Order: sequence, then structure tokens, then C-alpha cells
Amino acid sequence: MKHFATLLPVSLLLLVLSLLSGCGYNTMQANEEAVTAAWGNVESSYQRRADLIPNLVEVVKGYAKHESETLQAVTEARAKVGSMQVSKDILNNPESLNKFQQAQGQLSGALSRLMVVVEKYPDLKANQNFMDLQKQLEGTENRINVARERYNQAVQVFNTSIRTFPNSLTNSMLLHLQRKEAFKAEEGAKVAPKVKF
Repeated sequence: MKHFATLLPVSLLLLVLSLLSGCGYNTMQANEEAVTAAWGNVESSYQRRADLIPNLVEVVKGYAKHESETLQAVTEARAKVGSMQVSKDILNNPESLNKFQQAQGQLSGALSRLMVVVEKYPDLKANQNFMDLQKQLEGTENRINVARERYNQAVQVFNTSIRTFPNSLTNSMLLHLQRKEAFKAEEGAKVAPKVKF
């Protein structure tokens, strides 16, 4: 009987520890941090693009004086993106995330129109500064795409972790973590743009 009395507290302690380790608390916290880090990479990539645009506009402006409407659209789209207040709560607010995506989509569209305009100016396309900026912008667009994909993967892992048992129980009792929104295709993305030269 004495032996049983000493084993009972040890057994209870082991049971509690195994339950705590299987509750998912740390996993959900780590997954949320991964979403936040992935979002930081998305923002960083978008910021790099925004930083390249003024130089690109200046180079194009020197060659394409008659394309002021297109240049103005790029400048305004960049200003709109730059004026957005992106708080850390954007990941918990689907409406704010959607506004952010729309502003970035408008900037992407304006840049696409600018690149179509550039085709009319062979001297500009041969300009070393323009070619360097175009390569940097192309690389940045690739980074943006990769960062968005990684963000979406982190969101999927996080959302799954807060919705599956036993994590869902721990979340509902202790954490109250909310689903994160993934990046979605922009409206009109299903139809490829038609470009004529």
C-alpha cells in the first residue's frame, strides 16, 4: 500500500505532463509566429518594389514624355500603397488585408501598363539604367510571389493547428486565436491580359 501511495503522485505528474505536451499550446504559438514572420517577408518584398518605382519612373520620364498619364498612374498607385497604414493587426482583419491586396494589385497593374508603354521606345529599352531597374523589378516581383506563397503555407499550417483536436480545445479555452486570411488571386486574375505590340 505504501508503494502505491508513492507511485500515485508520480503517475499523476506524468499524466499531467503528457496532457500538457499534447495540448498544442506551444505549437499554435510557434505557428502564429511563423505567419507573422512570413508576413514580414511579404511586406519587405513589397517595400523593395515600392523603392524601385521612383527610379524607374524617372528613367522612363526622360524618354517617354508623351506618356504622362501612364507615369502618373504608376506614381499615384505607389503613393496609395505608401500611404496605407499597415498595422500588425492586418493579419486578423480580412477587410484590411483585402484593401492592402487591392492597393498592391493596382500598383502591379500600373507597372504592367508602364512596361507595355516602354515597348514603343527602343532607345529606352536599350538604356542600361532602365535595363538594370527592369531586372531588379522582375526579381522583386518573383520575390513577392515566393513570399506570398510562403505566407499562404504558414497560414494554412496555422489555421489547421488551431482547428484540429486537441489544439482546438486548448485554443478555445486559453488562447482564442483567430483564423488568418491567405492571399487570394486579385479580381480579374482569371483572365490573362491581352498585350499588343
